[in-house]
This record gives sequence, C-alpha cells and structure tokens, in this order.
Amino acid sequence: MRDFLRKLYMTGDFWGGLAAMLVALPAAIAFGVTVYGAIGPSHAALGALAGIVGATVIGLVASILGGTDRLISAPCAPAAAVLSAFAISLVADGVPEGNVILMLLMLGILAGLFQVLFGVVGIGRLIKYIPYPVVSGYLTGVGLIIIGSQIGKLVGAESGTAWHHVLVSPWLWDWRAVAIGGATIAAMLLGPGLTRKLPGTILGLLAGGLTFAGLAMQDASLLELADNPLVIGPLGASSDGYLASISGRWHEIGDLRLSQVAALMGSALTLAILLSIDTLKTCVVLDQMTRSQHNPNRELVAQGIANVASSSVGGIPGAGTMGATLINLSSGATTRASGLVEGTAALVFALLLGNFIAWIPVPALAGILIAVGVRMIDREPLRFIQSPATVFDFAVVVAVVVVALTIGLIAASGVGVAMAIILFLREQIGGTVVRHKFYVNQMSSNWHRPESETRILEQKGDQAVIFALQGSLFFGTTQQLYGLLEPEIKTRSFIILDLKRVQSVDVTAAHMLHQVRDALAERKALLLLSNVREKLPNGRNLREFLDQTGVTENTETVRLFNELDSAIEWVEDRILGEEERAQPVRETALQLGEMELFKNRKDETLADLETRLERRTYAAGSAVYSRGEPGDAIYLIRRGSVKIFAPLGAGRTRHIATFGRGDFFGGLAFLDGRPRGNDAVAATETEFFVLSLEQYNALAEEHKKLALTLLTAISRSLAIRLRHADTEIAMLQEY
Repeated sequence: MRDFLRKLYMTGDFWGGLAAMLVALPAAIAFGVTVYGAIGPSHAALGALAGIVGATVIGLVASILGGTDRLISAPCAPAAAVLSAFAISLVADGVPEGNVILMLLMLGILAGLFQVLFGVVGIGRLIKYIPYPVVSGYLTGVGLIIIGSQIGKLVGAESGTAWHHVLVSPWLWDWRAVAIGGATIAAMLLGPGLTRKLPGTILGLLAGGLTFAGLAMQDASLLELADNPLVIGPLGASSDGYLASISGRWHEIGDLRLSQVAALMGSALTLAILLSIDTLKTCVVLDQMTRSQHNPNRELVAQGIANVASSSVGGIPGAGTMGATLINLSSGATTRASGLVEGTAALVFALLLGNFIAWIPVPALAGILIAVGVRMIDREPLRFIQSPATVFDFAVVVAVVVVALTIGLIAASGVGVAMAIILFLREQIGGTVVRHKFYVNQMSSNWHRPESETRILEQKGDQAVIFALQGSLFFGTTQQLYGLLEPEIKTRSFIILDLKRVQSVDVTAAHMLHQVRDALAERKALLLLSNVREKLPNGRNLREFLDQTGVTENTETVRLFNELDSAIEWVEDRILGEEERAQPVRETALQLGEMELFKNRKDETLADLETRLERRTYAAGSAVYSRGEPGDAIYLIRRGSVKIFAPLGAGRTRHIATFGRGDFFGGLAFLDGRPRGNDAVAATETEFFVLSLEQYNALAEEHKKLALTLLTAISRSLAIRLRHADTEIAMLQEY
C-alpha cells in the first residue's frame, strides 16, 4: 500500500486530483449552502457539510465504478438549481423543515436510480442526441436560476426577498456583503489573467476571505461566529449536528404521504436528465481532447450509484464537472486514480480545515456561484438570429429558458422534448425524400442488350420512371412524395420506387403506397419496389411490414425486387415485349452467321473465320476468366449468359454487366493487350466461340479485310457501350 501511495504521489494523477479538488470543493460547499439555505438561513452550515459529503462520496464512487479516465465528478450547478427550486416550493407550501430535508435526500436518490436505469437500458447513447438548442436552453436556464438565487446573498439582503426586488432596492443591501462578493467576482474574472497556478475559484475565495478579514478588523461583531449573517457558521458534527440531523430525517420517512413521494418523480427525472447531460457533455469534450472513447451507459450507471450513495448519507448529488475535469487534465492526470485523489482530498481538507470552512463568507460563495452561472450561459445561439434558417433554433433556446425561469425546470424539460420533436419534424419535412428521378432510357440495367433492342429502349424507356428515395417515409413526408408521384401515375406504365436509402416507413406512408398502387392498377400500370430489405436501420423488417399493411397483397399490381438493377431489367423485358424470365427452355446455340456482329457477311468468309475459333462450354457458376489474367481472347456467346464483376477492394466485388446469347465480351483487354480488369462468371451453362489474339493475328495475315471488318465491328459495339456508360455515370453521380 505504501508503494502504491508513493507511486501515486509521483504521478500526475495525484497533482491533477489535488488541483481538481481545489476547484470542486469550494463550488460544492457553495452549492450545498444554496440548497439548504433555501430552507432557512440556519441550515447554511448543514448545506456546507452536504456539499463536502457530496464532493467526497461522488468523487470516490464515480471514479471507482466509472470507466472514463481523468473525469472528476462532484456536486454541480444543475443539481443546485433543481434542488434549491424544489426546496423553495416546499417551504412555500408549508412543509416542515425536517420533511423538506428528507424529500431533498429522496429526490437525489430517485434521480440516481433514474440514471442507473438510463445506463442499464442503454439510453446513455441517446441522451447525447438531444438537439443542441434544447441543451443550450437548459444550461442557460440553469445558469440564470443560479444567478437569481445568489443575488440576495451577494448583497446581503434578507432571506426570501425576490431577486428582482433586491436589484431595485439598494436600501436592502449590506455594503459589507457587496464588498466581499464584488472582490470575489473580480478575483475570479481577473485572477486567471495574472496567474494560472491557482484556479479562479480559489483566487475568488481568497479575495472574499481577505475582504471579510479587513472588514472584521473594523467591526468587532464580525469576529463572532454565532449569528453572523456574513459567514456559514458552525458546521456541527455532534449529536445535534449533521449526522444526527440526517439520521433523524430517515426516521421520519413514515410521515411522508404517498402523494408527496409521487410528486418527486417529475423533479427526479428532470434532475437525472440534467445530470446525465452534464456528465456526458464533459465526457465528450474529454474524448476530443485525449482521443479516447468513453462508455456512456457505464458512466451513467456509475454516476447514478454515486448520487444514490451521496444522497443516502446527506450529500448533494452531482455529475462529471467540466471545470474540475479540465483542471485535472491540464495538471497531468492520466487515469481514474485522479478522481479518487479528489474525493479523498476533499474529505481530508474538510476535516483539517473544518474551523476555517465555518468562516467562509456567504457573499463569497454567492460570488463564486454567480461566476459559475455566468459561464453556464451559452452565448453561441445569439448567432442564430442572423440567419432566417436558424431563427427557429434560437426560438427553441428562448422558449426553454423562459419556461425554466417562469414555471420551472420540469416544465422546461417537457417543452424541450416537444421542441426537439418539432426540430426533427422540421428537418425531415424540410428536405426532400426523392434523391433523384430518372427514366429507364437514362439508366439501363446491367444486361447488355443488342443494338436493335438498345434503340427500342432509348425510344420507349420513358414508359418507366424511377424514383430513388431517401430518409424517412412517415406522416410528415407522405404528402410531399405523393405530390411528386401524382403526375407520373397518370402517364407512366411502370413506377419504380428504390428504397435503398430509406431509413424508416410508417403506416401513413404504407397507406400512401396503397393509393399509388390502386391508381396505377386502374390504368393497367404497375408499381415496382426495389431494395425491399428485411432489416431497416430502425430494426423493422420492411418486407414483412409491407405485407402486414397490405401494400404487397396483390402481386398483379405491385412487385418487389431485391435490387434496382433487377427491377429495371424486368421493365426492359416488358417494354421489349419479351415474356417474363422464368426458368428458360434450353437455348439453341447460335451459328456464327446468326450473331449480330457477323450479319450480312459472306459464308465463305465466315467459314474461314470459324476455323480460327475455339468452341468452349462452361457450367453455371464457373469462372470464364479472372482479374489479372492475360486478355488474349474475345468471347462470343452462342447460348447462355455471363455476369461481369468489378473489384471494390477488400475482397469485395460488384455485378456491373450481364451479356447474353449473341453478344460478346472481353473486348477491351483484347484490344489493348492489358490484363483482365474484372471477373467473368457463367450465369447459366454457357457455350462460346473463343477467338484468341494469336488466331486473330494469323487471320489478319490471310484475310486482311475480314480482320479489319471484325475489328471495326468490335470497336463499334464497344463505342456504343461506352457512350451509353457515360450517360449512366452522369446519372449515377446524381443517384
């Protein structure tokens, strides 16, 4: 153990944890005084001890159970804001002071249990997706609440006086409190510019303490600890003090009514959300600065258990705090041990300096909290006013802040959730669900058709329109999509909806597809759905969902395809008047003169050419050639079909073309002499004429005209394919 402590002392974790304690402990004491001071001025000392207990317990438990290195957890501003507002409302309702303390402890425990629940069910990963304007409004609202709660203490006004009344009533001020609080704030603002060796919190506390000492030299009454309104006062840990007070509260739990306990739930949920956001926000910043990755769900469980433990022994709940964490990081901390040092140091300093803590000026603590509150106010949303596109986001921030200040943080949380939903709907409705629209004569299938068929498709391909959809198809985007489909429903024979980039589909969208299908059926037209997946990003089985909602109940009016290319190929067959490709009857092998490449050639010429050709047959699924092989032959398909696959990297390939009976492939490598750039696989049992480069060169010596004619025919076919490919590439860039 001694070796461990010596090693810890020599590392940055010790100094980082110690520096973090100097920031966290004064703030924790201030937060405790704020919460318990709301019950009554006589409870300020109890609040100071509650802050110390919170800093100790949360610092230790969260560091032991959490998984985020360098994170410092301690009582924080959101906890102080919610708890003090809750205490004020209970006092206003006439709840006895003992019951108020008990309900504060129960509120902290319930909030911690909610955090544990968040972590267990995996909500930790979702909290960080709360929109920035909502989080900004929360934090700004909390900051303003903290400031408002401290104005009276800063100027020494009587407890219970509204902050706005205090501001316009200088005769209520105690100039001594104003001097102490002003010195504290000035030191916190100006101190970091003069020295970075001491945290601003410590500089402010020292300035406030020295100012109080100077005033006490002129007023002997300030040297009395009892009944001194400017200091915390005796902490008390005797049977009549802190321990007795907390244990006594738990004995009174049977006096609480069920309705009182139920009323805690809303406040506990709000507090849990705020503490979780505060913690995860700090973790995200820490990840960015250290290139690490925290586990949000584990951290929430740890923070929740820490808050349950802290509240059970009378401490203030808290979260991972930004200021103390950054001080810890900049002081050289590298592991979770720094959090243990912070928690232990908080307890040691409190025990050693208990008498000094009793003399901490209340206006100094108020000044510290006002500075904390000012830092919490997010000024970034002010930029949102400059652009019409972000004015609504600014309105969201303002709405959350106004509700937090006028009604409460619970109502603000409800408004925040509602606003988050509106923001989501705005983004979904504001964008288009149609990524691109094109026709079959603009983007053909991978099946390479003969030139005569290609011309027909170029002329009649606009009978089929393709809509590439994206995003979510739900009640907010359904009318937009139907409005784009409606003109095409009246004129096209086929409408293809590609669902490859669709994230979700709801019942309203399914009903709209019903309407499209039925409207097309009245004209004997068809609806085709491609990329109908069994698992969408939201976990829903799209194929099963469409069946359950009745969209695909009639296969005569709607057809499903696994990929867009299959749907386009099916439409091309219909346009060309071919029958649907079931399992085909065995094809007869073409003779050389029956191939389009050699039509109108003399029989004797073709006979000479045929002697140079090799006949080959490949079984379905076998490789005709592979990427990297020498490209020394061209393949003429007598029967069957071949699929071409291009490499995508990492061992993956993509189907890019299909060649059928009467067509040829392998021409590019045959012409330029380079290795094959793709793979060719027989889709069915396929029979070829194969012309090798060696035989072609021999043919060219004996029949120069025939060789030139053959080369010209191959080049012309390749040119047609490349011209069509250029058009499709342009379309794919849009797609």
